[in-house]
Amino acid sequence: MNPVSPNAQLDWDDQGRPRSRVFDDVYFSDQSGLDETRYVFLEQNHLQQRFAALPEGGRLVIGETGFGTGLNFLCAWQLFDQHAAPGARLHFVSVEKYPLSHADLQRALALWPQLKPWADQLLAQYVAIHQGFQRLVLDAGRVTLTLLIGDALEQLPQLDAQVDAWFLDGFAPAKNPDMWTAELFAELARLAAPGSTISTFTSTGWVRRLLNGAGFKMKRTPGIGHKWEILRGEFLGWPSQTPAPPAIKPWFARPPAHRGERRALVIGGGMAGCTTAASLAARGWQVSLLERHDGLAQEASGNPQGVLYLKLSAHGTALSQMIVSGFGHTRRLLQHLQRGLDWDNCGVLQLAFNPKEAARQAQLAAAFDPQLVHQLDQQQAQAQAGIGLESGGLFYPEGGWVHPPALCEWQARQPGIEILTHHDALDLRKVDDQWQAFDGERLLASAPVVVLAGAAEVKRFAASAQLPLKRIRGQITRVPQTGSSQSLATVVCAEGYVAPPRLGEHTLGASFDFKSDDLTATAADHAGNLALLAAISPDLAARLQASSLAPDTLQGRAAFRCTSPDYLPIVGPLADSPAFAEAYAALRKDARQTPDIACPWLDGLYVNSGHGSRGLITAPLSAELLAAWLDNEPLPLPRSVAEACHPNRFALRTLVRSNVTGHSS
Repeated sequence: MNPVSPNAQLDWDDQGRPRSRVFDDVYFSDQSGLDETRYVFLEQNHLQQRFAALPEGGRLVIGETGFGTGLNFLCAWQLFDQHAAPGARLHFVSVEKYPLSHADLQRALALWPQLKPWADQLLAQYVAIHQGFQRLVLDAGRVTLTLLIGDALEQLPQLDAQVDAWFLDGFAPAKNPDMWTAELFAELARLAAPGSTISTFTSTGWVRRLLNGAGFKMKRTPGIGHKWEILRGEFLGWPSQTPAPPAIKPWFARPPAHRGERRALVIGGGMAGCTTAASLAARGWQVSLLERHDGLAQEASGNPQGVLYLKLSAHGTALSQMIVSGFGHTRRLLQHLQRGLDWDNCGVLQLAFNPKEAARQAQLAAAFDPQLVHQLDQQQAQAQAGIGLESGGLFYPEGGWVHPPALCEWQARQPGIEILTHHDALDLRKVDDQWQAFDGERLLASAPVVVLAGAAEVKRFAASAQLPLKRIRGQITRVPQTGSSQSLATVVCAEGYVAPPRLGEHTLGASFDFKSDDLTATAADHAGNLALLAAISPDLAARLQASSLAPDTLQGRAAFRCTSPDYLPIVGPLADSPAFAEAYAALRKDARQTPDIACPWLDGLYVNSGHGSRGLITAPLSAELLAAWLDNEPLPLPRSVAEACHPNRFALRTLVRSNVTGHSS
């Protein structure tokens, strides 16, 4: 991965219009960008009629090449608002190699005052837009924008979606030929839903021929303004002479779409459960959220301050991609909460506490956008943190701390969610098409769909008992701020972490204990956390008078993190374990076999667990992933990442491993 210049390089003309320096081309027409967008993209795809025809709960998916200033998106959203039923949804997926910076986007959109109500909502959510898939939830979930940031031919092959209308709007073919290739058009065809429409401002002959060759039937049609002709068309089907795209493996394919009433039980009222409930409710589901305690966020999600800490890899691993996408999604959700009380984007500083860590950090800084992460030397780090430090490190300027219970409460209070406390589901039974949750013989609730979101407690249910989740006890320590500790201006991490004060207290943490099952806070762990503090900053330890604090008098709390063997969360539909092993037994002999057998799903049963110490970053986006599985929507993550998080990965590895170890011939 090379760090790209992350944002579009723009020049502005004397009328205040943006022009791309890289492609030497305009973002929209001089005459009237709005009229052109509405004519070329909205009219040619018949969007007004299609929006008006959407039933309650229906949705339309628009795909676009070239997000640019977002003008096409905002015009489509405006039209959707004017003509679609209140319960309908718009899903817009757009690929963009060089996203505009926030300041440039604001300046460009100021040219269209008539779009201000929609532009303001987009600008409020246009934060932490980094490489890969970035999901923006707008208008309380009625409109979803998924931006694929990067090269179109790297991003689109990873998209799992069915697109109803395509906007082809890259820079002109002569200026940017990479956006107008047979390879790219084959991806549009792969993603096209039956009867999908397509339009573009260009009428270039070779573009028309290549689109026809990919399975679209293109027609030239009169243009608008200074464009004589444009192209519009529809998808007729994958061309018979072209090899079909590879099928998704049956164990990662989507289960049959849910057709019954849209009611779900979510078991577990922590971060995974509350965000799952909110993602489903935004799509019109009625959700019962079952929590065994007397309130939400009582376990690992109950700490006073959690850190938005990005443990990245320079090699673009599935986990690293998940973290960049999840971080952006969480940061955008936090815009709805109260800064300073519920969260703060004070930045996170990860110290280079030894030479090995310093080498790892140099690699990371070279692989990522400097707006996401960059290196600070020791003096810069001290200036940023406001305290004395012994080394420099990596700084994440958009990171910070969150009060997790506030995020849980805000998500769980969305319309359509019923919170049931003191509901401890011990057993699940399937009766007809309903899952029933029992506490002994007491029926707690029932629904056609259940999401298990109770961390390691998901192992209590027979259907998910085989998931390899383990619990790791962690304890945090609360330390009263002092007059001189308030200068701490950013979260600082080394082996542990310390956050700037919230409500008069700093949070220090966190211990790691694989053996203990006791959640009583211990003086030994408080002493350990004070030692972590001294290692982070002797200066801050002195400001907090740490040497005079008696560990047995300190306040704190312990909870279990729940983690999987590969540190990725476990998110998706559950299969029947014995039937799975039987259906795909051929993999024991030959791992390259793909038996043509549908996966034996446990219809309506899903899981969202295994977030470890990263739940703030991975759980909310995992909730969107689950909702997309359930509603047959575009996935919010690359398909390879969704597969890497899929519950079936473990059963699959067991089968494949048995063929490695099972015979020696």
